[in-house]
Amino acid sequence: MKQFQIKGMSCAACSSRVEKAVSQVPGVESCTVSLLTNSMRVEGNVSAQEIIAAVEIAGYSASERGAAGSEAGEVAVAPDTSMLEDKETPLMNRRLIASIVFLLMLMYFSMGVTMWSWPLPGTLEGNHVAMGLLQLLLTGIIMVINQKFFVNGFRGLIHRAPNMDTLVALGAGAAFVYSTYALFAMTAAQTAGDDMGVMEYMHEMYFESAGMILTLITVGKMLEARSKGRTTDALRSLMELAPQKAVIIREETEVEVPVEDVRKGDIFIVKPGESIPVDGVIEEGISAVNEAALTGESIPVDKGPGDKVSAATVNQSGFLRCEATRVGEDTTLAQIIRMVEDAAATKAPAARAADKVSAVFVPVVIAIALVTFIAWMIAGETVGFSLARSISVLVISCPCALGLATPVAIMVANGKGAGNGILFKTAAALEETGKAAVVVLDKTGTVTRGEPEVTDVIPADGYTKEELLKLAYSLEVKSEHPLAKAVAAAAEKNSIQAEEVSEFISLPGNGISAKQGDAVLTGGSIKFADSQFDVPDTVKEQAEKLSEEGKTAMLFGKDRQFSGMIAVADMVKSDSAEAVKQLKNMGIEVIMLTGDNHKTAEAVGRLAGIDRVIAEVLPDGKEQVIRRLCRKGKVVMVGDGINDAPALTRADIGIAIGAGTDVAIEAADVVLMNSSMEDVPAAVRLSRAALRNIHQNLFWAFIYNVIGIPLAAGVWIHLLGWQLNPMFAAAAMSLSSFCVVTNALRLNLLDIRNPAHDSKRKIRTEEKQMKKTMNIEGMMCMHCEARVKKCLEAIPGVEGAEVSHEAGTAVVSMTDEVPDEVLIKTVEDQDYKVTDVINNHRPE
Repeated sequence: MKQFQIKGMSCAACSSRVEKAVSQVPGVESCTVSLLTNSMRVEGNVSAQEIIAAVEIAGYSASERGAAGSEAGEVAVAPDTSMLEDKETPLMNRRLIASIVFLLMLMYFSMGVTMWSWPLPGTLEGNHVAMGLLQLLLTGIIMVINQKFFVNGFRGLIHRAPNMDTLVALGAGAAFVYSTYALFAMTAAQTAGDDMGVMEYMHEMYFESAGMILTLITVGKMLEARSKGRTTDALRSLMELAPQKAVIIREETEVEVPVEDVRKGDIFIVKPGESIPVDGVIEEGISAVNEAALTGESIPVDKGPGDKVSAATVNQSGFLRCEATRVGEDTTLAQIIRMVEDAAATKAPAARAADKVSAVFVPVVIAIALVTFIAWMIAGETVGFSLARSISVLVISCPCALGLATPVAIMVANGKGAGNGILFKTAAALEETGKAAVVVLDKTGTVTRGEPEVTDVIPADGYTKEELLKLAYSLEVKSEHPLAKAVAAAAEKNSIQAEEVSEFISLPGNGISAKQGDAVLTGGSIKFADSQFDVPDTVKEQAEKLSEEGKTAMLFGKDRQFSGMIAVADMVKSDSAEAVKQLKNMGIEVIMLTGDNHKTAEAVGRLAGIDRVIAEVLPDGKEQVIRRLCRKGKVVMVGDGINDAPALTRADIGIAIGAGTDVAIEAADVVLMNSSMEDVPAAVRLSRAALRNIHQNLFWAFIYNVIGIPLAAGVWIHLLGWQLNPMFAAAAMSLSSFCVVTNALRLNLLDIRNPAHDSKRKIRTEEKQMKKTMNIEGMMCMHCEARVKKCLEAIPGVEGAEVSHEAGTAVVSMTDEVPDEVLIKTVEDQDYKVTDVINNHRPE
C-alpha cells in the first residue's frame, strides 16, 4: 500500500477526478482520495512514478509519502507531524487580508460614491471613465491576488475535469469581462457625447461583484481551512506525544540519544516524571505508569519486572530499566496513529452517493448557468441582468460541502475515539458499528477478567483458612496449571509461605499429590478427591452450589483425611454488567458465546445480565454461529483470543479487546485499547453520533444546492419577487463548507461514555424461522443425539436442532427452507431411520 500527498484539489469533483484517473492505471487494485487531508492511498502492483504521472495528467500534482519500517535491529522513526501541519490557513489569511484591503478601496469608488455620495478627489469628480478604469485596476489586483482560482479552474476545464475553482473563475471572469466591455462602451458613448449611453453602461459594470465574489470565496476557504485544521487536532496531539529523546545504557554508561537512534534490544531507563520513549519490557524497577495517552484511562497502572510498557506513557513514581521491544512504526503509539490515518483515508458507505453527485456536479452547474443566461435573454432581459443570474448560479453552487460532509465527520470521530482508547480501522467500521442489531461477547477475557482467582476458602473442622491455604499452596506451588497459579496468588496476597514438598506428581482424573515430610498431600476435583478420601455430603452439596455459580471447586486432603475446599473462578469484570445494560438500552440483543460448559457459562451470563448464552462451542463452531446470527441483522463480535479470530472476521464488525492477542487485533475492525467492556457501548454511541452527523451534513449540503441554485437562477423572481445578487450568492457559497465542517466539530463535545441520551433503535432482530419435527428410530444414547445434532446443524439454512433419543425426535429450526429429502438423507447417512417429518408453524 502506497500513500501520496496531492496538491491542487479544491473540491469533491477534484478528489473524484484524481481517484478515477489513478484507478484506471493498470495494476491498481484500489484507490481512495481524501479531500480533507489531501492524501491518497493506493493498493496494487504499480510503481509510484506511474501513479504520480496519472495524477499530473489529471491536472494535479502528487508526491509519495515516505514510510519507514522497523524490523529487528532497525532504528526508531518518530511520527511525522508535517503532513498534518496546517500550512493552508496562514496562506489563506495573507490572501484574505490583501483582498479585503483592495476590495474596500473598490467598494468605496464603486458603491460608496454612487449610493452614498462619498467624496472623490477633484480629478475623478464627474469623470466616469476614470472611475471605471480605477475599478478595473483594483479588480485586476484582487484577481491577481486570488489567481489560484483561475489557474486551477481553467486547468481543470482544459483537462475536462471542471471543479469548484472553475465555477468561481467562470463567475468572476464573466463579471470582469462584461464589465470591461461595458467600460469601453461607456468610453465610446462619452466620446460621442451620449450622456444617456454613459449612464446606461455605467450601471452595467459589475467590477465590485467580481472582486466581492473572489474575496468572499476566500473568506469561506480560510474558515474552511481553519476548521479542517481543527479536525486533525486529535491525531496531531497523538503524534506530538511521541518523546524526542531517550536515555539508553551503552557500555554501562547512561547516554541521552534521539529516539530515532534507539534500536530493538537496547536497554533504556526512565526516571519518575519522564515519558517512556519506545515500547519495552521492564527488567528492573516498580512504578505507576499513566497510560491515558493510549487508553484514555487516567488512573495509573502499577508495573513491575516482566510487564510491558508503551511509548508516550508516563512513568509517575519509580525508576524503570527496560529492554526495547518495539521501535519506530512498530510501537503501540505508531500503530494507533496509523490506524487513525488509514481510517481517515478510507471511504465510508455514506459518502458514495455524494461522490456520484460530485463527479457530475460541476458540468451540470455550468450547463444550468448557460441555460439560465439564454432563458433570460429569450425572455427579453438585458445582457447585464441575464449575466447576473448566470453568475449567481455559478458562484452559489458548492461541491465542496458535498465532498466534505463525510470525511470531516469521520476524521473528528476517529480522533475522538483514539483519544478515548477506541480505534476504528476504517471509515466503514466507524459507520457500521452503530447499526449493530446483535452484539456477541466472548466469555474469557472479554466478559470475565481472563485470570482465575480464589473466591471461597472453606476449611474442614480442625483447620483455619490460613492453614488450608498453606497446605494448598505447598501442594500447588510446583504446578503450572492456571488454577494452581490462582491459589499461589491468594496465598502470597495473605503473606503465606509454602512448605517444601517432595515426590510431586500429577495424577489422572484432575488431581495432584506430593509428600510433606511423612504426610501425603492430595488435591483436585471433587471426583478425584472422592477417590482419595471421604468427602462429606454437605461438602458435595456446597461444591454443587459453587459450580452453579460458575466456580471450580478444588478439594484438598492430608493423609487421606479431608482438609477443606477452595473455589476458584474467572471473575466477571466489574464493568461487564453495566456495559451489557447499556447495550440493551440501545435496543441491541446481547449474546455470550463460549467454549466453556453450560453450567459455568449460564452462571457468568446471569452475573453479567446476559439473557442468551451459547456454550460448548469450538473455535470453528463460533464462526458458524456468527454466520447464522448475521441473518438477523448487523452482528458485532467482541473477543480477545486467537480462537476468536475466525468469528471476528466473519462478523459484520469485529471488536478486539486491546489486551488480547495480536491475531485477534489484526482480525478485528475496531480495537479497544484499555480492555474495558464499557468501551463497547461507547464505540456504538460514537458511531451512531458520527453517522447522525454525516447524515446532517449530507442533508444540508444537498438541500443548500437544491434551494440555492433555483433561487440564483431567478426562478422565483416573477412568483415571489426573490432575486439573488451575485455577491450574496458568493457569501452563501463561502459559508456552506464552513457550516458543514463546524457541524462535524460538534462531535468533539460528545461524552461517549454517558448513556443518558441513548435511544433504542427499532432494529429488526427477528428472522423468518421455520421448524420441522423429525421422528427418528435407532438413537440409543446421548452420543447418538450429538451425532444427529451435528450433522443436521451442518446443513445450510439450519439454525439449530434439539435432539432427544428418549423421545426419538429432532426439532429442526431453520431460517431458510430446507427440503424434507435433504433432512432425511442427512440423518439416514448416519445409519438412523427417519419415519416422518412434520412441518411446524412458528407461533406469532
